[in-house]
Amino acid sequence: MPSGVTRPRPRRTTTRSRRLWVVDSSTAARVTRSRTRFSRRTAPAVRLENLRGWLFAAPTAVLVLGLFIAPLVVVIIMAASNWTLLGGNQGNNFPLNFTNVFKDPLLPGAIWFTIEYTIITTVILMPIAFGLALLVQEARKWNAILRTAILIPSAMGIASASLLFYALYSPQIGPLTPLLNLIPGFQEGESVLSTPGGALWATVLLVVWRFAGFYMLLMMVGLQAIPGEVYEAAKLDGAGRLKTLMRVTIPLLRPTIAMTLIMSITGSLLAFDQFYILTEGGPNNSTMTIVQLIYREAFQTNRDLGMAAALTVMLLIALVIINAIQLRALRVGADED
Repeated sequence: MPSGVTRPRPRRTTTRSRRLWVVDSSTAARVTRSRTRFSRRTAPAVRLENLRGWLFAAPTAVLVLGLFIAPLVVVIIMAASNWTLLGGNQGNNFPLNFTNVFKDPLLPGAIWFTIEYTIITTVILMPIAFGLALLVQEARKWNAILRTAILIPSAMGIASASLLFYALYSPQIGPLTPLLNLIPGFQEGESVLSTPGGALWATVLLVVWRFAGFYMLLMMVGLQAIPGEVYEAAKLDGAGRLKTLMRVTIPLLRPTIAMTLIMSITGSLLAFDQFYILTEGGPNNSTMTIVQLIYREAFQTNRDLGMAAALTVMLLIALVIINAIQLRALRVGADED
C-alpha cells in the first residue's frame, strides 16, 4: 500500500456487544439457584431479627394493652349496660345511659365551667411559660438558679399542691388572709373559696404555680433546638428583637407550642384533684367539672357506673375531636408559613 494512504477501518459489528447483554438459559438458571440459596440462608436470619423486635416490643405492648386498651373496652361495655356500683352488670340497656346523661341538671353548668376554666388557664399559663422560657434562655449568669427555682413546684403532685394552697387560703391560719383583707369587698374572716369567682381564680393561681415550670421546660427544649444560624441571619438582615421573636422564634417553635397547648387543654378538661380538694365542687356546685360530675354519678349520688361510663365515653370523644382540630389548625398554619 502506498505511503500516506491510511488503511480503511473495518466496520464494527454490534453482534459482540449485543452478546455481552444476552443471558443464556444456563446462566439465568445459575443466577436463580444462587438467589434461592441466598434467600434460604437469609430467611432464618430475617425471621430471627423480626422475632427479636417483637420480643423487645412485647413489654410495651402488654403495658398499653393492660393499662389503656382493656380499661377502654370495659368502659365502653359499662356505658352500654345497666351497671350499678353495688349490683354489678344487670344487662344491656343501650342507649339509655347516653340519653339519661342529658337529664342531669348539673351537666350544663359542669360543661360551661369546665370550658371557662380551660380557656382561662390556657390563656394565662401559656404566655407565662413562654416568657419564663425566654427569661431563663437569656439569663446566662443565673440560668441554673432560675431554672431550678421555677421547676421546684413542678416536682410536687397536684394533690399535694392543692393541700398546700388550701392551707394558704384558710382564713384562720393562712398567711394570705391579711392580704385578702385589703381587697375591697372582701369580708374579714371570709374564705376566698367561699365565692364562685374566688374559688375559680384561687384554683387558676394554683394550677399556674404548679405547671408553669413544667411547660417552661418544654418551651426551653424547643428554643434550644432552633439553630443559632437562623438568629444570626435575622440579625444581619436588621431584624430587631420583636421581629425576630414574631418571624423566627414563634414559627420555629410551633411544634412545641402545639404539644403544650394539647397538654394544657387536655389537662384542664380533665381537672379533678384541685377542685375536689379545694372546693369539692362548691359553692353551690359552681365549680363542678365534668370529671367531678362523673365521680359524683359513680360513687356519691346515684352510684350508677353505667351512666358515669357513658359520660366518660362522651368526654373521650370530645377530647379526640378537640385535639384533632388543634392539630389540623396548627398544621394549616405551618403550611401557610
